[in-house]
Amino acid sequence: MRIRTCVRLACAGLLTIAGAQVAQAATAQREAAGRLADGTGIEAVTLTAKNGVSARILTYGATLQSLKGPDRDGRQADVLLGYDDAADYVAHPNYFGATVGRYANRIGGGSFSLDGKAYALPLNDKVNSLHGGKSGFDKQPWRIVSVKDGTVVLALTSADGDQGYPGKLDVTATYTMADDGALTITFAASTDKSTVVNMTNHAIFNLAGEGSPMGALGHRLTIPARAITPVDANLIPTGALRPVQGTVFDFRNGRTLADGVRDGRDPQIVMGHGYDHNFVLDKGLTATPQLAARLEDPASGRVLEVSTTEPGVQLYTGNFLDGTYIGKSRHVYRMGDGVALEPQKFPDSPNKPAFVSARVNPGKPYRHVMIYKLSVAK
Repeated sequence: MRIRTCVRLACAGLLTIAGAQVAQAATAQREAAGRLADGTGIEAVTLTAKNGVSARILTYGATLQSLKGPDRDGRQADVLLGYDDAADYVAHPNYFGATVGRYANRIGGGSFSLDGKAYALPLNDKVNSLHGGKSGFDKQPWRIVSVKDGTVVLALTSADGDQGYPGKLDVTATYTMADDGALTITFAASTDKSTVVNMTNHAIFNLAGEGSPMGALGHRLTIPARAITPVDANLIPTGALRPVQGTVFDFRNGRTLADGVRDGRDPQIVMGHGYDHNFVLDKGLTATPQLAARLEDPASGRVLEVSTTEPGVQLYTGNFLDGTYIGKSRHVYRMGDGVALEPQKFPDSPNKPAFVSARVNPGKPYRHVMIYKLSVAK
């Protein structure tokens, strides 16, 4: 027998997030979504805006399982790559829509030093540690703290030494849907020992609808960034900043992803197998979320705006999707079928003193506010 619990709330108030006022969502619905092998229950919460945009969040990995919205003709579609069944996120992990941490992206050599002490991390990306290690936040069952007023708050405790990182970390991921279709995700973490933290959401988008046969490379992308952090053969930033002007990385005035994703004349595209690079946002680190990227699908008219308080955004064109991942509605996912836009600190910041620091100290909690706003072009 399926257990189902629903919470439906009407709200006309305002929610203050990092100094900005955002209209709250109207409804929230909570339900059971299966169990892990050890019997731990998985739950799902669906947040729905008055304009028809909805998001479904799983407690496993604090995962954004779906994001649905209408096209210019009012037809609904799920724009996130992923799985229909929560159990597949356990059996076939690929970070689809997951909350990643403690450290999103790569740490070169799987090691860093803090206050003169060296820390070794799991090597789960050849010679690097990726997205928090072999058992990062994306592979943990989170607990629901509350569901109310269009908001779900999830929490996780990461022990001192978890995946090699110092300090006991108490983490929350808060999802809030506004009536204009803006989904705000707020990450917060406090520690009892100095550590490094870099959290983001790893949603992979196809605004034409996941599984659309044309993929996402026909989307038009704008990123307000004058530079990227170029990488070496192991996809670790060299420490330099490379201007985007005159390159396939110049998205300041908007360009189609297909224009550069296979441009073998650029060594960075060759090393990344496409776009898999951090953009240095012109805005830098900010107190309130500001625009990091705008993604547009000319065919459907859907538009995604990504805003963040963080100084960088990682552009990833699904380069390692190789047809072995069978997603929603039994769709086979391949390279270019989706695009990720992950706001975050720069990759390998703990080993790059010139980059914005990812250090978090006791008494000074970590906070990252990001927004996915799904709409239709007028």
